[in-house]
Amino acid sequence: MRLFTSALLAAGAWAATALTLAPAGASAEGAPAKGGPNGANAGAASPIYGVTIPEGYRAWQLVAPAQEAAPLDELRAIVGNTTAIKAYQAGTLPFPDGTVLVKLAWKHTQSPEFATASVPGAATTVQIMVKDSKRYAATGGWGFGRFVNGKPADQAQHETCWGCHQALVADRDYVFTRYAP
Repeated sequence: MRLFTSALLAAGAWAATALTLAPAGASAEGAPAKGGPNGANAGAASPIYGVTIPEGYRAWQLVAPAQEAAPLDELRAIVGNTTAIKAYQAGTLPFPDGTVLVKLAWKHTQSPEFATASVPGAATTVQIMVKDSKRYAATGGWGFGRFVNGKPADQAQHETCWGCHQALVADRDYVFTRYAP
C-alpha cells in the first residue's frame, strides 16, 4: 500500500507541472480539450474514435491506482468524471452514456527521498474511454483515445484497443479498472 500511496501523492504534485495535457479549472464533465501541452495540437482527436483529451480531467476523482509490470513498468492513476464515479459507487453495469475514464501513466521510478517508495518518473501516456452507445455501437459503446505528449497515438495503436477490452473484460462492460475501496 505504501507504494501506491507514495506514488499517488507524488503524482499529484509532480504531474501537475510535468503532464499538463488539459487546461486547469476546465469542465469536470469531459468537454473536449482546447489545447495540449503548450497549446500544441489543440483538441487533436484519436484516429478511428475521434476521442479528445477532456478538459479538467486532472480535477476528477480517483477511481483506482494501478501498477503495470514489465515491459511497460508503469505507475498509473485512473480518474473518472461524475457519471463514472456515480456508476462505480452504485455498481451500475453497463456504464451509462456520458461516462469518461482517463488513465494517466508514468514510468515506475524509485523515490530519491525514500528508498522503499516508488514514484512516477517520466510521463508515458494518457488513455481515455468515452461511453456513447450510439456513436460507438460497434465497439461495445466505447470510444478510445491514447495520447503521448498530448498527441494522439497512430491508428495502429488504436486498432488494438477494442480487441483487448472485448477479449478480457466483456463481463464488466469492457472496463478493466475496478473501483478502489
